[in-house]
Amino acid sequence: MYPKDLKYDKEHEWVRVEGDIAVMGITQFAQDQLGEVVYVDLPAAGDEVVAGETFGEIESVKSVSELFSPVSGEIVAVNDALDDTPETVNASPYNDGWMIKVKLSDTSGLDGLMSAEDYEAFVNEA
Repeated sequence: MYPKDLKYDKEHEWVRVEGDIAVMGITQFAQDQLGEVVYVDLPAAGDEVVAGETFGEIESVKSVSELFSPVSGEIVAVNDALDDTPETVNASPYNDGWMIKVKLSDTSGLDGLMSAEDYEAFVNEA
């Protein structure tokens, strides 16, 4: 259910590492819990993110939730398509629904993230 090439955090964000770039978004589990996504508030390219701190908000018909960065670094790209079509997060959370790309300032933070198997076990315990 969860792509094996990604890493996951306890806040239900995923990370795909492409060289020194981390692509991030929310998991299938998170979007299922949120329901229909109606708005995504993301930072701008050039902003810095810090592992464990918020980088934006996601709003659904049910609630508003903060987005937490699993890694630290500089944002190099933002998925601006989500401004007009936030529901893409529901339809394609791991591909078209990505949120930000971050140039990693420190890759050691990746070590504390979960594998797909560990994340699946984590959400099944909840």
